[in-house]
Amino acid sequence: MTEPLRLSKRMSELGLCSRREADEWIARGWVRVDGKVVSELGTKILPTQKITIERQAAAEQSKRVTILINKPVGYVSGQAEDGYKPAVALVKPEARWKEDKTPTQFHPTQLRSLVPAGRLDIDSVGLLVLTQDGRIAKQLIGEDTSIEKEYLVRVQYTKPGRLPDADLQRLNHGLTLDGRKLLPAKVSWQNDDQLRFILREGKKRQIRRMCDIVGLKVLGLKRVRIGRVKLGDLPAGQWRYLREDESF
Repeated sequence: MTEPLRLSKRMSELGLCSRREADEWIARGWVRVDGKVVSELGTKILPTQKITIERQAAAEQSKRVTILINKPVGYVSGQAEDGYKPAVALVKPEARWKEDKTPTQFHPTQLRSLVPAGRLDIDSVGLLVLTQDGRIAKQLIGEDTSIEKEYLVRVQYTKPGRLPDADLQRLNHGLTLDGRKLLPAKVSWQNDDQLRFILREGKKRQIRRMCDIVGLKVLGLKRVRIGRVKLGDLPAGQWRYLREDESF
């Protein structure tokens, strides 16, 4: 026998929407199971049952925006904290990149439920994704995400000489943080003082902590790519919409 599970969880697993969106749609009567409307939150179903969503849900979802920001130093990714501004404060018409060719018009309602899909700490810069679309948030920060994030990291070796090759290998494969082995990474020298990191996970201050273990001090950290989406020429402090032909 297959165990029944919450309808909202199953909808999220199928990539239809986030759990929060699922609950919203269920409450509005926009979800059918085997052809019948289900409007009670917490309803459980079998994985074999067929879920369909009403056109209103699809139409509302298509209006949800995803915004790419080149975050400067001094902004936090999420909620405002300790007097620092959140990155969403940069999303205003005058800061929109003039090269943004998407036809989407800016409207203040786009700031509602606009959440960071992955974080950049206050001292780091580069590509930050803010989205209203639960599917994209799940894709980028869900437990089973395998989407690569690429960073350029300026470093200084705190010991005599140069970083040994064995320690570079440890950065690629063989470090443990918080008692858990890290997933393999791709770490290589770009020039004398800059490393390229490609990760498939995002623990808090992960790159800085990885560097610290092997005696490297991070002087600057910039995220330049998430999956297939690149930062490109987007200027610092400016933003653009994710294009329809782009996907992570």
